[in-house]
Amino acid sequence: MTFSIGVVGVGQFGGQFAHLFNLHPGVSDVYVVDELPERAAEAVDRYHLAGSEASFDDLLASDVDAVAIFTQRWTHGPLVEQALRAGKHVYSAVPMAISEDEIARVIDAVRETGLVYMMGETSYYNPATVYARKQHAAGRFGRIFYTEGDYVHDMDLGFYDAYQYSGGDRWKETASYPPMLYPTHAVGGVLGAVPAHAVSVSCVGVKDDRNDGVFDKEVSMFGNDFSNATALFELNDGGVMRTNEMRRVGYPSHIRESRFRFFGTEASFEQLAKVSVWQDKENVHDISEQLESRPSMSLDDPSLANVAPELRDAFVSGLSPVHDADRLPEEFRGAPNGHEGSHHFLVDDFVTAVNSGTLPPVNAWVAARFTLPGIVAHQSALRGGARLPIRDFGDAPGIR
Repeated sequence: MTFSIGVVGVGQFGGQFAHLFNLHPGVSDVYVVDELPERAAEAVDRYHLAGSEASFDDLLASDVDAVAIFTQRWTHGPLVEQALRAGKHVYSAVPMAISEDEIARVIDAVRETGLVYMMGETSYYNPATVYARKQHAAGRFGRIFYTEGDYVHDMDLGFYDAYQYSGGDRWKETASYPPMLYPTHAVGGVLGAVPAHAVSVSCVGVKDDRNDGVFDKEVSMFGNDFSNATALFELNDGGVMRTNEMRRVGYPSHIRESRFRFFGTEASFEQLAKVSVWQDKENVHDISEQLESRPSMSLDDPSLANVAPELRDAFVSGLSPVHDADRLPEEFRGAPNGHEGSHHFLVDDFVTAVNSGTLPPVNAWVAARFTLPGIVAHQSALRGGARLPIRDFGDAPGIR
């Protein structure tokens, strides 16, 4: 079986995903839509796609079977719901949405239409998460009682350029996006390995002091002045998860922007920027090589011309030894990858779910568990760290 798909937004990441969808043997045709028609035309020419549509509405009115949404992060919820209601399967970049109500509406739409929804959370396929998931499944941690997931990406390391690329002259209004409303790289990397969900949170936000118009309440379209935030979550299994979302930090985020720690009663696993270790009660084992991703293309590739040099590692990092490369289609061999080898798996899992009528790993209910904790954490930070409950939408139908 095959299906057709329309990619919405072919900027820095969308174009690469359009290319991967086009390579996948489970996809028949790929169309693109972008607010800049010349960008859509360039993608069609560069990747030999089927064509383009003039607008999102035109795409939904067409006979494509699915859409992949790569628009601004605060727009995803309403666009996903609209696409589902139009009868399209949906792949969405992170985050799922920016409010509990938007999340609920997406889940309702998935339940009522029976269509496939998948959130493209890269950390689910991060080598550290893959490794921890395997170790946990084998029982080697014992009981995992404490975890950490950090997304440590300094604004100076490429984010200024990225926001100017996507936001135009008014980019400072959007560059102030609250860190905890983009929690899925940190939360998803932990909960992608530990089958649990957050039930409460207390979060502290750190107000920015750069005074450059970014994270300025008077400028921000979100009224946000937090550049860093730290949250402590209670999990339903009695464990604890700490999450850091940092945008002002002296850390080499171009080397490893997401990092994780898992502590169990029998063993633990920790990451730094270049070192990863597995520890039991007897010794420390350096497992860095198992988690090291291999470049999938040159940092100077012409397709990265509009990407800041500090961000290019995220666009080229390929598979690591812990990844199950054999499950991927042969057509992906040598194709561009990114976010530590996740892009190939993201595309393959969505295509497989649509063609087989099954739930993808990061389906709507899982996506809610990766996304809503950050939304509530931001509310906690606005209330001085008040401990707040986190709603759980339950498991996907048929999942126990």
